[in-house]
Amino acid sequence: MMEAIDRYIASNDWITGILLLALVCLVFSRGMFFNKFENFIILPFNNKYVVLYNKKGRLVSGFHIALSIFQVLNLALFIYLGGLAFAGEGRWGTLFLFPVILGGLLAFTFLKIGIQLLGGYIFSSEKLAASMVFSKLSYLNYSALLIFTANLLLTYLLPGSRVVAGVGVFLLLAINAIGWITVLKIHQKEIASHFFYFILYLCALEIAPFLIISVALKA
Repeated sequence: MMEAIDRYIASNDWITGILLLALVCLVFSRGMFFNKFENFIILPFNNKYVVLYNKKGRLVSGFHIALSIFQVLNLALFIYLGGLAFAGEGRWGTLFLFPVILGGLLAFTFLKIGIQLLGGYIFSSEKLAASMVFSKLSYLNYSALLIFTANLLLTYLLPGSRVVAGVGVFLLLAINAIGWITVLKIHQKEIASHFFYFILYLCALEIAPFLIISVALKA
């Protein structure tokens, strides 16, 4: 006689809720700011969006805030799902880990933006600092569109796929590399006149965090 064996099946309900919330942000952005969205959707191929909307109040516009929420939700979820793919459920599979990732990502983002804007104020380059923050966040927000697709695949079609997670990381880095190149081209004159601030920012806020994270992961 065969004995019944309890089998635990992880629920994706909370992940579905996160994805739906992210989708609401995306639909809101497209529905309420259609022209902006049309320019934003071609951002890696045409920097018209950054040029047109890189003005005063850009960081607190409804469109930018909605896309930033979309980006943070998807990036946090991707880190969680990517961790499941590479580390496995034994080391990574706990529901309580996602809020920690989300909270850490939000804290890191706000701290980084705050320090960059403060540095711009200290070095009398507020306009350059705000413009660079907006430009880089815009490309990061765009990369979230691709990460959203990766999250759908990792949740419903190919859970635990290292290939999907790896491709997602590659596309995330590629889009943001394009963003960095574009930022340098657009602001090359301003960067030249505030070169010390730029080098300080690059070392303290772009390179150092990744070195710290890599050391922490190896520990």
